[in-house]
Amino acid sequence: MITPEQFEKLVDEAIETFPKKLREAMGNVVIVIEDLPRPGRTGEVEIHRGPILLGLYQGVPQNVWGRDRASGIPPDKITIFQASIESFAHTEAELRDLVKDVVWHEIGHHFGFNEKEIHEIEERRKQQKKKD
Repeated sequence: MITPEQFEKLVDEAIETFPKKLREAMGNVVIVIEDLPRPGRTGEVEIHRGPILLGLYQGVPQNVWGRDRASGIPPDKITIFQASIESFAHTEAELRDLVKDVVWHEIGHHFGFNEKEIHEIEERRKQQKKKD
């Protein structure tokens, strides 16, 4: 288990690995880290392994509201669950990769991709990673 500050750094590093154009396009979204989801959240459709929720996107995807979103609307929220993720990672490299995967997945929802589309993108990323 790592400190919350170290975990936050992993999340920041994950975001920095995304193309600059993607990072700049992320608008009106806040990313927070919580230890574990509140009871009842595991039934919400987001990234999870079995009954364990790893990340959660809450908001209105960009492809729904477009670029002319009215000001004063609260930001979308992406929650990354540290203890949930740590329960699946046995090494520092696994932890770093899983954090990146969860952050990528939730940002995909922010841009409007559904679960099927995100899984297809994730498969392409895995195939590309194998080639590299």
